[in-house]
Amino acid sequence: MQGAVTVTMAAPAERIWELIADVRNTGSFSPETFEAEWLDGATGPALGARFRGHVRRNEIGPVYWTTCRVTACDPGRAFGFEVLVGDRAVNNWHYQLTPAGSATDVTESFRLNQNVLMSLYSVLGGQLRRRRNLRDMRRTLERIKSVAEGPGPTSDTEGRGPTSDTEGRPGPTSDTEGGPR
Repeated sequence: MQGAVTVTMAAPAERIWELIADVRNTGSFSPETFEAEWLDGATGPALGARFRGHVRRNEIGPVYWTTCRVTACDPGRAFGFEVLVGDRAVNNWHYQLTPAGSATDVTESFRLNQNVLMSLYSVLGGQLRRRRNLRDMRRTLERIKSVAEGPGPTSDTEGRGPTSDTEGRPGPTSDTEGGPR
């Protein structure tokens, strides 16, 4: 199962990438992941860096932590990560930033790794989850767009980005399927 959503943003790719790649912003943008933090001494995005996201599935529960590993880290162009169960990747999230004249097309995508369990999940209800992910990815990207196109960063006390978006949530946001966004 996989899906993708693209939103055009009137902002430079570098600014958008910084909002996305600092996973501490995730809680400001994602409908499901309400906080995220770097692990193992990481202080920012780098290939192989790990972080964890605190997820409230479907915005109502259950609540749990997911551990993720950065798989793409190309400033101004791409950021991606895999969601892990133990050391095994079960889901992949990716942001691709593409110049579009004076704007930037931002595509968020997800892909569940194929195995017997995921194939069964896809058949028995995965399409409902796919629709939910696509809707939430669009919401995430629209929240990121709101911040990226805004007047510029006004740092909060921890220096982690904008103090609020139009919905009163701290910092930045985006829209596709499964895992921290």
